Amino acid sequence: MWREIEPDARHEIEVDGYRIVAYSFGSGDETVFCLNGGPGLPCDYLREAHSCLIDKGYRVVAFDQLGTGASDRPSNKALWTIGRYVQETEAVRTALGLGKVHMLGHSWGGWLAIDYALTYPENLKTLILEDTVADMPHLISELERLRAALGPESVAMMQKHEARGTYDHPEYLAAVTILNYRHVCRLPEWPAPVRRSLDDWNMGPYQTMQGSNEFLYIGNLKDWNRISDLPGLSMPVLITTGEHDELTPACSVRMKLALPHAELKVFANASHMPFYESPHDYYPALLDFLSRHRAS
Repeated sequence: MWREIEPDARHEIEVDGYRIVAYSFGSGDETVFCLNGGPGLPCDYLREAHSCLIDKGYRVVAFDQLGTGASDRPSNKALWTIGRYVQETEAVRTALGLGKVHMLGHSWGGWLAIDYALTYPENLKTLILEDTVADMPHLISELERLRAALGPESVAMMQKHEARGTYDHPEYLAAVTILNYRHVCRLPEWPAPVRRSLDDWNMGPYQTMQGSNEFLYIGNLKDWNRISDLPGLSMPVLITTGEHDELTPACSVRMKLALPHAELKVFANASHMPFYESPHDYYPALLDFLSRHRAS
């Protein structure tokens, strides 16, 4: 089960002239390399949810992506692209000498993990895609379905503010808050690592790549789609999602059908963070998958 653990090592890595900070837990021969969501979030929430894998003999590595957490925070919008983040991820893996890893990507980190896997498949033992998608246009249609559950008046109100760009209007924010508690984290009190990441959110990368909130995709990733490329991935893949996930189970099924060696776990009563919402279901599923694909 998750708990907050001090890292065994904190690394500073220079990537294209910028400082990237990474965190390492444990000393196992098998490494779980975590790519957190956002974009623009520090890695705290995902790091703290998976550092406990050291109890089962794994090394766990996470890092604050450029623009987040303790890493450098430049303001150049041209830096906020998935391709540059793929190269940053490879630079971190190489600098830390991780070798072949179990790559675990959550949410935006899953999109990053997919593009990394397509670029550097030889560096992965397995791919773990958590609460993520491979087809942004399909996701956008699914989000419209989730928004519609608020009712036609609320949908019309949201569309009005989106047309005007008044994303900070109280009634618009109220609708987003309801959607967050339905589809991002269904716990009445969000865990401290989640709050810590959210409180330190850099909206520069987020707004450039995604949009103003979790239910509006208007950034440079809005047309991203890798479904047609997934059949070329030969490594074992675990896909996980929550029953009420904002990145819906339908999106997960779409990935599973495109991948040649994938399995899918849907966690009941959870949304976008099953590792916090349904830990008694989540950790056994993850550990079972990892144990079946450990080096003998």
